[in-house]
Amino acid sequence: MLSFKCIECTANKADYLLVMFEKDAEKRRRLKEEVMDIINGSPADETSPNLNARVMRFIKNRLGLGDIYYEIKKEYNRYLLTLEDDIIGKIDSSEDRLLTALKYAMAGNFIDFGAMNAVDKGELKRLIENAPDQEIDKGRYAEFREDLGRARNIVYLADNAGEIVFDKVFVKIIRETYPDASVTVVVRGMPIHNDATRTDAEETGMAAIADVIDNGTDIPGTELDKVNRETREALDVADVIISKGQGNFETLFGSGRNIYYLFLCKCSLFAERFGRERFGGIFINERNVEKMID
Repeated sequence: MLSFKCIECTANKADYLLVMFEKDAEKRRRLKEEVMDIINGSPADETSPNLNARVMRFIKNRLGLGDIYYEIKKEYNRYLLTLEDDIIGKIDSSEDRLLTALKYAMAGNFIDFGAMNAVDKGELKRLIENAPDQEIDKGRYAEFREDLGRARNIVYLADNAGEIVFDKVFVKIIRETYPDASVTVVVRGMPIHNDATRTDAEETGMAAIADVIDNGTDIPGTELDKVNRETREALDVADVIISKGQGNFETLFGSGRNIYYLFLCKCSLFAERFGRERFGGIFINERNVEKMID
């Protein structure tokens, strides 16, 4: 169910984009009214990512916009690629390569122009530097390793450009640690915010180390009734699903699948929901979520 905070966030994002791309104040006012009509007409059971995608489609169509975040995605892909060798070195010298890679993948989730209008590079640098110190529940991590050890099919739901570089490192180590399992990485089907698409997977080298498919939608999440058949079939046979980002959590929580959610709490709603400070990390399985947020 949509929360007021999610509705407010979607409206604020629309305001930000209208100011950026429409300089005529009267046109902007009329467009904002239409945006509010879309929001006010939302079904009670709609997810925030789906509403967000509908508003983004409207703005892009009315203003004739393409991939708004194209250059930003390129910028952060290039930036994190410059860090990759150093991060791999730190992972390789750590006591537990898989755990350390997981922590860096978590830190990369900060690069989110859907949840935020701008990314503070100083904060990003701090999160990356402090990634090895991120606390991960030992019991949950042990369950994760056990599940991976039994898995034959693993699906990794990517989130944003830039962070996909750290996802690639994590996927690489998963494959090295569990060579008998196949790994399929799912990206967005069309541009939405700075979410990773097949182009980002190819540019960052993800496509060279894992099977990459796109989900056929521009929704910043994974709506099971809207993704394409290829994605649905991959999820249906998955023994383990690793889900990056808040949007994937919002659209998948409650599905009953063996999903490990991995993200940073980038908004006040998630920070309150999980009892974390803003930008605190979450690594939790579908079966444990309700206990954590109660």
